[in-house]
Amino acid sequence: MKIRPEVRPFILASFLFGAAVYAVASLSGTSNLTAFFLGLLSGGVAAGYMTFFFRDPEVVVPTEPGIVVAAANGKLAKVSEVYEKDYLKQDTIRISIFLSLFDVHVNRFPISGFSTFLGYFPGKRYFTFDEKSSDYNQHNAILVRNEETSCLIRQIVGPVCRRVVYWPREDKTTIVEQGGRFGMMKFGSRLDMYFPKDDIRMVAKIGDQVTAGETIIARLVRKEK
Repeated sequence: MKIRPEVRPFILASFLFGAAVYAVASLSGTSNLTAFFLGLLSGGVAAGYMTFFFRDPEVVVPTEPGIVVAAANGKLAKVSEVYEKDYLKQDTIRISIFLSLFDVHVNRFPISGFSTFLGYFPGKRYFTFDEKSSDYNQHNAILVRNEETSCLIRQIVGPVCRRVVYWPREDKTTIVEQGGRFGMMKFGSRLDMYFPKDDIRMVAKIGDQVTAGETIIARLVRKEK
């Protein structure tokens, strides 16, 4: 299984944490052997979790035409009809996927087309289950367009660990493939996708566990006509 190279500073921080635990334990009068064991255990557990968190497994991208795949791993938590006022400027279906600390956090394109990075927004610190987080929290905004539809993606992070990454070039529109990797939310916990209301028909249900680039969550209505 592939591990993202971004894990390196977190591995270093994990072992520094272990060294700090060792130092504190030693200064508190704990025997050197016990302090060493505590430091090694603390650093090892932290490094192990970071390696697990930054995993990037391969997926099997469906080849069926006219489908939308999940852009993130996690739980399909909400499907809402909202007016998207910033970019699509029309009634949309917003699909919200919530990520736990145990989900893969690499994001993948839900459709093929032309991807444009719209910007990074520093934002507020609302918890991501709060409706306001979709508009006001720190996030990246990405727009993917093709002949059938458009998809606005927001990579949203919450109040604690706040780091979102978009990997394609930010200064130009890029041709992208459905299921291709486009970024990561480092300890982030929500991804929203907006589609024009009449463009898609949901097939996944609220509460479903979905896999980025692999799980079919909707079908394009125009393809069905």
